[in-house]
Amino acid sequence: MRAADLSELAAFDAVARHRSFRRAAEERGVTASAISHAVSNLEARVGIRLLNRTTRSVSLTDAGAMLLAQLSPAFGDIGSALDALNQFRDTPFGKVRINAPSSVAPFVFRSVMAPLITANPNLEVEIVTTDRLVDIVEEGFDAGIRLGESLRDGMTAVKINPRLRFAVVGSPAYLATHPAPKSPEELQAHVCLRNIYPSGTPYPWEFSRAGKIIEFQPSGPLSLDDHELMVEAALSGIGLAYVWEERARPHIADGRLVECLASWSAPMEWLYIYYPTRRYISAGLRAVIEALRV
Repeated sequence: MRAADLSELAAFDAVARHRSFRRAAEERGVTASAISHAVSNLEARVGIRLLNRTTRSVSLTDAGAMLLAQLSPAFGDIGSALDALNQFRDTPFGKVRINAPSSVAPFVFRSVMAPLITANPNLEVEIVTTDRLVDIVEEGFDAGIRLGESLRDGMTAVKINPRLRFAVVGSPAYLATHPAPKSPEELQAHVCLRNIYPSGTPYPWEFSRAGKIIEFQPSGPLSLDDHELMVEAALSGIGLAYVWEERARPHIADGRLVECLASWSAPMEWLYIYYPTRRYISAGLRAVIEALRV
Protein backbone atom coordinates (compact mmCIF):
# COMPACT_ATOMS: atom_id res chain seq x y z
CA MET A 1 0.00 0.00 0.00
CA ARG A 2 1.34 3.43 -0.92
CA ALA A 3 1.99 6.03 1.81
CA ALA A 4 -0.82 8.14 0.38
CA ASP A 5 -3.26 5.31 1.07
CA LEU A 6 -2.15 5.11 4.70
CA SER A 7 -2.63 8.87 5.02
CA GLU A 8 -6.17 8.53 3.66
CA LEU A 9 -6.94 5.77 6.16
CA ALA A 10 -5.58 7.92 9.00
CA ALA A 11 -7.81 10.81 7.85
CA PHE A 12 -10.86 8.53 7.78
CA ASP A 13 -9.98 7.12 11.22
CA ALA A 14 -9.81 10.64 12.68
CA VAL A 15 -13.12 11.77 11.13
CA ALA A 16 -14.84 8.55 12.20
CA ARG A 17 -13.69 8.90 15.81
CA HIS A 18 -14.54 12.59 16.11
CA ARG A 19 -17.63 12.57 13.85
CA SER A 20 -16.25 15.89 12.66
CA PHE A 21 -14.01 16.99 9.79
CA ARG A 22 -12.98 20.08 11.72
CA ARG A 23 -11.87 18.22 14.84
CA ALA A 24 -10.16 15.58 12.73
CA ALA A 25 -8.24 18.34 10.94
CA GLU A 26 -7.18 19.85 14.28
CA GLU A 27 -5.91 16.48 15.45
CA ARG A 28 -4.01 15.83 12.21
CA GLY A 29 -2.65 19.37 11.97
CA VAL A 30 -4.07 20.00 8.48
CA THR A 31 -7.03 21.83 6.99
CA ALA A 32 -10.57 20.47 7.00
CA SER A 33 -10.58 20.54 3.18
CA ALA A 34 -7.45 18.36 3.13
CA ILE A 35 -9.17 15.83 5.40
CA SER A 36 -12.31 15.88 3.25
CA HIS A 37 -10.23 15.38 0.10
CA ALA A 38 -8.37 12.43 1.65
CA VAL A 39 -11.58 10.71 2.74
CA SER A 40 -13.19 11.28 -0.69
CA ASN A 41 -10.12 9.76 -2.35
CA LEU A 42 -10.35 6.74 -0.05
CA GLU A 43 -14.04 6.25 -0.83
CA ALA A 44 -13.29 6.51 -4.55
CA ARG A 45 -10.45 4.01 -4.19
CA VAL A 46 -12.55 1.37 -2.39
CA GLY A 47 -15.73 2.16 -4.33
CA ILE A 48 -17.93 2.35 -1.21
CA ARG A 49 -19.34 5.27 0.77
CA LEU A 50 -17.86 5.20 4.27
CA LEU A 51 -19.39 8.35 5.76
CA ASN A 52 -22.79 9.99 5.60
CA ARG A 53 -22.34 13.76 5.52
CA THR A 54 -24.82 16.55 6.10
CA THR A 55 -24.21 20.23 6.80
CA ARG A 56 -24.61 19.51 10.52
CA SER A 57 -23.38 15.98 11.15
CA VAL A 58 -21.13 13.13 10.11
CA SER A 59 -22.07 9.49 10.66
CA LEU A 60 -20.67 6.13 9.66
CA THR A 61 -22.21 3.86 7.07
CA ASP A 62 -22.24 0.16 7.89
CA ALA A 63 -19.14 -0.26 5.74
CA GLY A 64 -17.46 2.66 7.49
CA ALA A 65 -18.24 1.21 10.92
CA MET A 66 -16.73 -2.14 9.91
CA LEU A 67 -13.59 -0.45 8.56
CA LEU A 68 -13.19 1.67 11.70
CA ALA A 69 -13.52 -1.39 13.96
CA GLN A 70 -10.59 -3.01 12.16
CA LEU A 71 -8.52 0.12 11.71
CA SER A 72 -8.51 1.27 15.34
CA PRO A 73 -6.47 -1.69 16.69
CA ALA A 74 -4.16 -1.47 13.68
CA PHE A 75 -3.41 2.21 14.26
CA GLY A 76 -2.91 1.43 17.94
CA ASP A 77 -0.29 -1.17 16.99
CA ILE A 78 1.41 1.30 14.64
CA GLY A 79 1.51 3.93 17.36
CA SER A 80 2.91 1.42 19.83
CA ALA A 81 5.59 0.34 17.35
CA LEU A 82 6.64 3.93 16.69
CA ASP A 83 6.64 4.73 20.38
CA ALA A 84 8.93 1.76 21.03
CA LEU A 85 11.61 3.73 19.19
CA ASN A 86 11.76 6.00 22.24
CA GLN A 87 14.03 3.43 23.88
CA PHE A 88 16.73 4.53 21.44
CA ARG A 89 16.30 8.23 22.37
CA ASP A 90 17.47 10.09 25.43
CA THR A 91 14.00 11.53 26.08
CA PRO A 92 10.39 10.85 24.89
CA PHE A 93 9.39 12.20 21.50
CA GLY A 94 6.01 13.25 20.09
CA LYS A 95 2.73 14.92 21.08
CA VAL A 96 0.62 14.24 24.17
CA ARG A 97 -2.87 15.75 24.30
CA ILE A 98 -4.34 16.29 27.78
CA ASN A 99 -7.84 17.48 28.68
CA ALA A 100 -8.33 19.16 32.06
CA PRO A 101 -11.07 21.15 33.81
CA SER A 102 -10.52 24.89 33.48
CA SER A 103 -11.26 25.33 37.18
CA VAL A 104 -8.34 23.15 38.36
CA ALA A 105 -5.82 23.18 35.48
CA PRO A 106 -3.75 26.12 36.85
CA PHE A 107 -3.18 24.33 40.16
CA VAL A 108 -2.25 21.05 38.45
CA PHE A 109 0.16 22.39 35.85
CA ARG A 110 1.63 25.65 37.17
CA SER A 111 4.68 24.05 38.80
CA VAL A 112 4.95 21.12 36.39
CA MET A 113 5.11 22.57 32.87
CA ALA A 114 8.60 24.09 32.93
CA PRO A 115 10.38 21.07 34.53
CA LEU A 116 8.49 18.66 32.25
CA ILE A 117 9.42 20.44 29.02
CA THR A 118 12.98 21.16 30.18
CA ALA A 119 13.54 17.49 30.99
CA ASN A 120 11.87 16.32 27.75
CA PRO A 121 12.84 18.75 24.95
CA ASN A 122 11.46 16.45 22.23
CA LEU A 123 8.05 16.22 23.87
CA GLU A 124 5.09 18.35 22.69
CA VAL A 125 2.36 18.70 25.31
CA GLU A 126 -1.04 20.08 24.31
CA ILE A 127 -3.33 20.97 27.22
CA VAL A 128 -6.96 21.78 26.41
CA THR A 129 -9.07 23.09 29.29
CA THR A 130 -12.83 23.08 29.65
CA ASP A 131 -15.26 22.37 32.47
CA ARG A 132 -17.47 20.57 29.96
CA LEU A 133 -17.56 16.80 30.54
CA VAL A 134 -15.34 15.44 27.75
CA ASP A 135 -15.10 11.95 26.25
CA ILE A 136 -11.33 11.81 25.84
CA VAL A 137 -11.47 8.84 23.46
CA GLU A 138 -14.01 10.41 21.13
CA GLU A 139 -12.24 13.76 21.12
CA GLY A 140 -8.75 12.41 20.52
CA PHE A 141 -7.06 13.04 23.87
CA ASP A 142 -4.38 10.76 25.25
CA ALA A 143 -5.49 11.40 28.82
CA GLY A 144 -7.72 13.59 30.96
CA ILE A 145 -7.79 15.01 34.47
CA ARG A 146 -10.84 14.75 36.72
CA LEU A 147 -12.02 14.29 40.26
CA GLY A 148 -12.29 10.63 41.13
CA GLU A 149 -16.07 10.65 41.47
CA SER A 150 -16.53 11.46 37.77
CA LEU A 151 -14.30 8.71 36.35
CA ARG A 152 -16.00 6.06 34.28
CA ASP A 153 -15.34 2.35 33.78
CA GLY A 154 -12.64 1.27 31.35
CA MET A 155 -10.19 3.91 32.53
CA THR A 156 -6.92 3.61 34.41
CA ALA A 157 -6.56 6.42 36.94
CA VAL A 158 -3.46 7.69 38.74
CA LYS A 159 -3.61 10.07 41.72
CA ILE A 160 -1.97 13.42 41.13
CA ASN A 161 -1.23 16.59 43.09
CA PRO A 162 -2.58 18.81 44.46
CA ARG A 163 -5.49 17.76 46.64
CA LEU A 164 -8.19 20.42 46.59
CA ARG A 165 -11.18 21.49 48.64
CA PHE A 166 -14.00 23.96 48.25
CA ALA A 167 -14.40 27.02 50.44
CA VAL A 168 -17.24 29.51 50.99
CA VAL A 169 -15.94 33.07 50.73
CA GLY A 170 -17.35 36.58 50.89
CA SER A 171 -16.00 40.11 50.95
CA PRO A 172 -15.68 42.09 54.22
CA ALA A 173 -18.15 44.62 52.77
CA TYR A 174 -20.77 41.92 52.18
CA LEU A 175 -20.22 40.34 55.60
CA ALA A 176 -20.50 43.73 57.29
CA THR A 177 -24.20 43.77 56.39
CA HIS A 178 -24.79 39.99 56.39
CA PRO A 179 -23.39 38.25 59.49
CA ALA A 180 -21.22 35.26 58.55
CA PRO A 181 -23.12 31.94 58.61
CA LYS A 182 -22.24 29.58 61.45
CA SER A 183 -23.79 26.50 59.82
CA PRO A 184 -24.81 25.50 56.28
CA GLU A 185 -28.47 25.95 57.23
CA GLU A 186 -27.87 29.67 57.76
CA LEU A 187 -26.90 30.06 54.09
CA GLN A 188 -30.63 30.31 53.34
CA ALA A 189 -30.50 33.90 54.67
CA HIS A 190 -27.60 34.86 52.36
CA VAL A 191 -27.11 35.86 48.74
CA CYS A 192 -25.31 32.81 47.33
CA LEU A 193 -23.86 32.58 43.84
CA ARG A 194 -24.97 29.50 41.93
CA ASN A 195 -22.38 27.08 40.52
CA ILE A 196 -23.33 25.56 37.18
CA TYR A 197 -21.74 23.20 34.67
CA PRO A 198 -21.23 24.50 31.10
CA SER A 199 -24.43 22.63 30.23
CA GLY A 200 -26.33 24.92 32.62
CA THR A 201 -26.96 22.18 35.19
CA PRO A 202 -26.43 23.50 38.74
CA TYR A 203 -24.38 21.62 41.28
CA PRO A 204 -24.75 21.90 45.05
CA TRP A 205 -22.46 23.22 47.72
CA GLU A 206 -21.32 20.27 49.81
CA PHE A 207 -20.37 20.35 53.49
CA SER A 208 -19.17 17.71 55.91
CA ARG A 209 -18.51 17.54 59.66
CA ALA A 210 -18.34 14.64 62.11
CA GLY A 211 -19.53 12.25 59.44
CA LYS A 212 -22.55 14.40 58.58
CA ILE A 213 -22.86 15.48 54.94
CA ILE A 214 -25.06 18.40 53.93
CA GLU A 215 -25.83 19.55 50.39
CA PHE A 216 -27.08 23.08 49.83
CA GLN A 217 -28.53 24.20 46.49
CA PRO A 218 -28.24 28.01 46.18
CA SER A 219 -31.05 29.99 44.59
CA GLY A 220 -29.17 33.25 44.18
CA PRO A 221 -29.51 35.84 41.41
CA LEU A 222 -26.27 34.99 39.59
CA SER A 223 -25.20 31.66 38.05
CA LEU A 224 -21.63 31.12 36.83
CA ASP A 225 -19.67 28.23 35.34
CA ASP A 226 -16.25 29.84 35.89
CA HIS A 227 -14.45 29.94 39.24
CA GLU A 228 -12.45 33.04 38.35
CA LEU A 229 -15.71 34.89 37.74
CA MET A 230 -17.02 33.46 41.01
CA VAL A 231 -14.08 34.96 42.87
CA GLU A 232 -14.51 38.30 41.10
CA ALA A 233 -18.21 38.35 41.99
CA ALA A 234 -17.41 37.63 45.64
CA LEU A 235 -14.76 40.37 45.66
CA SER A 236 -17.33 42.83 44.33
CA GLY A 237 -19.57 42.15 47.32
CA ILE A 238 -22.50 40.55 45.48
CA GLY A 239 -22.69 37.61 47.85
CA LEU A 240 -21.03 34.38 48.98
CA ALA A 241 -19.21 32.13 46.52
CA TYR A 242 -18.30 28.45 46.65
CA VAL A 243 -14.93 28.07 44.95
CA TRP A 244 -11.73 26.07 45.07
CA GLU A 245 -9.85 27.31 48.12
CA GLU A 246 -6.63 27.51 46.07
CA ARG A 247 -8.20 30.10 43.79
CA ALA A 248 -9.42 32.27 46.66
CA ARG A 249 -6.36 31.87 48.89
CA PRO A 250 -4.40 34.96 47.71
CA HIS A 251 -7.46 37.16 48.35
CA ILE A 252 -8.03 35.55 51.76
CA ALA A 253 -4.39 36.22 52.62
CA ASP A 254 -4.63 39.91 51.76
CA GLY A 255 -7.98 40.36 53.54
CA ARG A 256 -10.08 41.02 50.45
CA LEU A 257 -12.07 37.81 51.06
CA VAL A 258 -13.07 36.04 54.25
CA GLU A 259 -13.60 32.29 54.47
CA CYS A 260 -16.87 31.14 56.05
CA LEU A 261 -17.86 27.74 57.43
CA ALA A 262 -14.26 26.49 57.44
CA SER A 263 -15.12 23.85 60.06
CA TRP A 264 -17.79 22.52 57.70
CA SER A 265 -15.57 22.28 54.61
CA ALA A 266 -15.85 19.00 52.72
CA PRO A 267 -12.72 16.79 52.80
CA MET A 268 -9.82 17.41 50.45
CA GLU A 269 -10.48 15.75 47.09
CA TRP A 270 -8.06 13.75 44.98
CA LEU A 271 -7.49 14.57 41.36
CA TYR A 272 -6.58 11.87 38.85
CA ILE A 273 -4.98 11.68 35.45
CA TYR A 274 -6.83 8.95 33.57
CA TYR A 275 -6.54 7.18 30.22
CA PRO A 276 -8.17 4.21 28.44
CA THR A 277 -7.07 0.97 30.07
CA ARG A 278 -6.69 -0.88 26.79
CA ARG A 279 -4.74 1.82 24.95
CA TYR A 280 -0.95 1.60 24.79
CA ILE A 281 0.80 4.16 26.97
CA SER A 282 3.33 6.20 25.02
CA ALA A 283 6.65 7.23 26.53
CA GLY A 284 5.45 10.83 26.31
CA LEU A 285 2.30 10.12 28.31
CA ARG A 286 4.35 8.17 30.85
CA ALA A 287 6.58 11.23 31.28
CA VAL A 288 3.51 13.43 31.90
CA ILE A 289 2.07 10.97 34.41
CA GLU A 290 5.36 10.75 36.30
CA ALA A 291 5.54 14.54 36.47
CA LEU A 292 2.02 14.78 37.94
CA ARG A 293 1.63 11.71 40.13
CA VAL A 294 1.68 11.81 43.91
